Amino acid sequence: MVSNFVSAGFRFLPSVPMIRGMASSESSNEDSVVSTIEVTSSQALSADDSDVGNGVWEILYDMPAWGISLLVHVAILICLMSITWVIETQREVEITSTFEPEDIRQEEYVINTEVNEEIGSDSSLNIVGPSMAVAQNSGIDNHREEQEKINEVIIDPRLQAPTAMQAPSEAELLESIDLTGTTEHAGGTEGAIDRITQEIAASLNQRKTLVVWLLDESLSMEGRRELVAKRFQGIYKQLGALDIGAEEALRSGIVGYGKEVHLLQSDPTSDLSLLMKAVESIQNDKSGEEQVFSALNMALKTFLPAKRKMRANMMMILVTDERGDDYQMLEDTVRRCTREGVKVYCIGNTSVFGREKGYIPTTWEVDGETYQKDLPADMGPETVAAEGLQLPFWTASARNLDRMSSGYGPYTLSRVCAETGGVFFVAEDSRGRKWDSGIMRKYSPDYRPLRDYQRQLSTNSAKSALVNAAKQTVLDGDDIPVPQLRFQANNDNVLRQQITEAQKPLATMDYYLQSLHSILEAGERDRDKLDSDRWRASYDLAMGRVLAMRVRAFGYNAMLAEMKAAPKVFEKEGNNQWRLAPSKDVNAGATVRKLHKKAIEYLTRVIDEHPGTPWAFLASVELGDPLGWGWHESKMQIAAAGNSGAAGNRPQFAPEEEARRQEQRRRQQKMKATEPKL
Repeated sequence: MVSNFVSAGFRFLPSVPMIRGMASSESSNEDSVVSTIEVTSSQALSADDSDVGNGVWEILYDMPAWGISLLVHVAILICLMSITWVIETQREVEITSTFEPEDIRQEEYVINTEVNEEIGSDSSLNIVGPSMAVAQNSGIDNHREEQEKINEVIIDPRLQAPTAMQAPSEAELLESIDLTGTTEHAGGTEGAIDRITQEIAASLNQRKTLVVWLLDESLSMEGRRELVAKRFQGIYKQLGALDIGAEEALRSGIVGYGKEVHLLQSDPTSDLSLLMKAVESIQNDKSGEEQVFSALNMALKTFLPAKRKMRANMMMILVTDERGDDYQMLEDTVRRCTREGVKVYCIGNTSVFGREKGYIPTTWEVDGETYQKDLPADMGPETVAAEGLQLPFWTASARNLDRMSSGYGPYTLSRVCAETGGVFFVAEDSRGRKWDSGIMRKYSPDYRPLRDYQRQLSTNSAKSALVNAAKQTVLDGDDIPVPQLRFQANNDNVLRQQITEAQKPLATMDYYLQSLHSILEAGERDRDKLDSDRWRASYDLAMGRVLAMRVRAFGYNAMLAEMKAAPKVFEKEGNNQWRLAPSKDVNAGATVRKLHKKAIEYLTRVIDEHPGTPWAFLASVELGDPLGWGWHESKMQIAAAGNSGAAGNRPQFAPEEEARRQEQRRRQQKMKATEPKL
């Protein structure tokens, strides 16, 4: 072992003298060997570095630390690779199980119908489950106990009182209202004034406000002016109660207009008594003229300096029932208002659907007698030009269809409101049929400038044809006849005479209808290019009605000519009158049958594509009666012939009745002579 240790010691000694010392001491005993090792070791450790420089040791000496570490690890890996570990593979044990089938005993279930205090049946499988056993042992008391625990521990049934939220003021709510440029049905004059109050309050929330009231002085506006005057005090008191500084921030002026413009309160004021006095001083204008846009321009000229000085918003409120006779100033007025940032509002009437003339109930007094009548007024149309044909209906089922509401105000007033950011408030709707505003929203008129409207007509022949045809009926509307449908026939001569008189106004009717048809037919190629529901509905209705009237006129003339040539014989004795009534039989040639088919096609399309609209309603009225004609006999009262010849055909009345009739005729004549102009 000592020799091994020595050998190991020699491997780690770097000096050669140490090896020589060891060789010379081979014959010595064990103690001398140990002593020699110690001496030699000490000599080696003290040797000079110059002795280390030859062979492998020189390389190891100069090698860096990472190199020595690499050599050591490589040596260790080589040693580990030389070790072999033998693993004996164990033999897998295969386990095989065999199960013998067991005979399953068939259970017999016996249902006992006798009342038993125990739950279950008499089956041998009747084993009470845990939940059932608990129920039998505990009853329902455990449920009550658990519910009490839930109520006490888990759930607190008491509702927390909600924290009260401060409601916004009415003035703050008004900031969210944005209906500018629209038509609003506010619920009569009172409702319109209330909405105007809200608009003024919303403006005062932003800055100081100057309000100018422009009141129509015509006779038909007397009642509405009184309503405005009565509510003036309420308007300004309500504004003062909103805590928006209306007393200091709100100033108002009053302008009246008719044939001339009157500055009733030209100095903007917040004094309510002065405003009331100005309104009450208005006198009825009998000229029948309404210079609406002249009044607007005068108000701009008068009140704009005050607006600039106050640095305020400016609102002009028109109170009227007509479109204005000076509408040629519309575009210039719109430009001035928009340039100065002035909003225009209107409290007015709706226009009659597709027509220029509307009717206003009017009451007047002459020589102690009071008269009342619906007088015509310029209330429309709702578009730039009339886009509906003013053709009469020939059957008794169509009455007062010339007074249907369009649902919108006149184009002129609606446009100035829309362009300036105001609102047209409907104070009074037409007395005729009205329409759902939600449906009619898709058919809103086009409020773009006149030049844009004219450009549309020049680029679409269907639009141009419709406007031209409508214009033709406006000019000739009063001359379009309604045919006579009842004919006295106490003898053939009287019948022929009446037929001849009835044919005279209808002689040129077909030519007139053919002219309208030609105008509309010229635009038929662009019908599919119409860009709105309103244009499509208007064109289809116009074409359908013209075609239907041509079919009726053809049939009417044919029936009269046939009856005149060979009068029919009454089947029932005592009858003395022939009456023409609508019939499904169209007694005409192939051309008329073709027109009939096309008319049905156009009118049916209007009904199908535009339900709930005035266009669909008028189309359904036209199709409500067949387009053909048939004769029906009846009896009428005919006065006995007197000595005066022609006068004998007139009915004879009792003296009292004759006097009443004469008084009525006198009153009618006086009423017509004294009708006021609106």
